[in-house]
Amino acid sequence: MLSTAVKSAGVPHVIVIGNEKGGSGKSTIAMHMAVALMKTGQRLATIDLDDRQRTLTHYIENRRAWAHRCDFSLELPTHFVINRGGSNQSDDNEAAEVDDLERAIAATEHSHDFVLIDTPPQDSYLMRLAHSIADTLVTPLNLSFIDIDVLAKLDPVNFAVTGVSHYAELVREMRRHRRSIDGALSDWVVVCNRLSPDSAMSPVFSNSLQELALALGFRLTTGFHERQLYRDLFPRGLSVMDELCHIMPGTDPDPSHSIARCEVEHLLHILKLPIDERGRRRAAARREWFSKQDEALATGDILADLAP
Repeated sequence: MLSTAVKSAGVPHVIVIGNEKGGSGKSTIAMHMAVALMKTGQRLATIDLDDRQRTLTHYIENRRAWAHRCDFSLELPTHFVINRGGSNQSDDNEAAEVDDLERAIAATEHSHDFVLIDTPPQDSYLMRLAHSIADTLVTPLNLSFIDIDVLAKLDPVNFAVTGVSHYAELVREMRRHRRSIDGALSDWVVVCNRLSPDSAMSPVFSNSLQELALALGFRLTTGFHERQLYRDLFPRGLSVMDELCHIMPGTDPDPSHSIARCEVEHLLHILKLPIDERGRRRAAARREWFSKQDEALATGDILADLAP
């Protein structure tokens, strides 16, 4: 089966962005993590499993179009979209979808460092399969008891955990499956996301999340604040990791840009991904190459070369 085939020695580190609750900012995190990884020189492939919404796909298409329009070189991943099967038979659809995912994963072997998978906000065979091959699972979560409901049921009086909910049970099942295949346990990181700039997590809410983290085996961290900048960059496919003053000339700098970049860098650091030194050298070489583009030609050296 796929979970045994894709986790061979040549398969990149698989990051899955998943949550059955919509509106948690999965695709925004996915794109910013993708750009952040490419900025460190990592060879990245992205896979969009949400073939109806295709937010990540549209983000990458917008990025490619903006780079072409501005004649500017922007980092782009190797991208795949897994289409849902069109048959009336669910078994046939699952087989076709798995085959497409297998081909996408196989195409990244020995040629990429990371594969990042953005999943749809609903349970499906393909979504479960992606979770079962995750090395790192990132689950964005809004600071709301409605959002916590996808992870666990809480006592209405003291907010203590009384049971595991549907998405947490899905993750637990897929982690058990992964461990039975190759002995590995995916790192599950729940990200408190879309935070209000002036809000703080209440002690009751914090205690419930900490109890959940111990019960379900995930790490807890903060993600991105609710900023207009994240939404405004989507039509151009840009991220806060890009040098916006060069890519969007003539626009007023957003004062939240540097703070938002720190949020992305913080999340990347917390994920503890295996970013290798070779990738860092690639990133340094790229930065040096771009820094030389705007330099004037050394005419003295040219004339010296032409002298008899």
